[in-house]
Amino acid sequence: MDDDLDKPPEGGYGPIRRKGAQASDGIVFQPAEVEDVVIEAVDEKEEGDGDMPYSKPQFPALTPKQQGVKKQMRRVPVPPHRMTPLKAAWVQLIDPIVEHMKLQVRMNTKRRAVEIRNSEHTPDIGYLQKAADYMKAFMLGFDQADAVALLRLDDLFIQSFEVKDVKRLQGDHLSRCIGRIAGKDGKTKYAIENATRTRISLCEDKIHILGSFANIRLARDSICNLILGSAPGKVYTKLRTVSKRLQERI
Repeated sequence: MDDDLDKPPEGGYGPIRRKGAQASDGIVFQPAEVEDVVIEAVDEKEEGDGDMPYSKPQFPALTPKQQGVKKQMRRVPVPPHRMTPLKAAWVQLIDPIVEHMKLQVRMNTKRRAVEIRNSEHTPDIGYLQKAADYMKAFMLGFDQADAVALLRLDDLFIQSFEVKDVKRLQGDHLSRCIGRIAGKDGKTKYAIENATRTRISLCEDKIHILGSFANIRLARDSICNLILGSAPGKVYTKLRTVSKRLQERI
């Protein structure tokens, strides 16, 4: 009986697939006709078409209040020598902060500082830090028209350093160095600003530069050369080369 199981059936295992061949059980396999398959090319409709089954949902941006952001405050101290300019330009100074950024500003006379905080109508919480940088730039000696660029552009920075960071100078040597940076009637300072597209503020032995990262580096190199004793004529020559490169990029 085991020998019968070992022998394969006549014709092998599985169904017979030859045309017209008949298996032992009487099943006959014949080829079947298949209808021609037609492939249709359908163009996808762009978004926004009227025939779309549903429209793309539009969700308005969440306000800081809906996001659960708590009220935050920035305090910018006012140096004594900037108190008078602050009083003179107060209205022009707070106008872009209050009107466009919807922030709240006040002058704390006891602390001698300008306090800025966000409100329910502030569209972006990042405006608070921008406004603080704007006020700080004014306190460092920049004009209001120059400092307001910090509110409009994202790639502007302020870099500060002292003369003694570059070279140790004291007494009359320090005074002559500051005079060399400024030039007669501010000629050298304006030349560096116009060539590198930056703004420079000289506060005694401290130097503050406002501009983009690459432009700040160019202005800082020119000022460092003046501090180290280079003649203004050599610095002017380098500035001409720098200004030509900047114009070629544009």
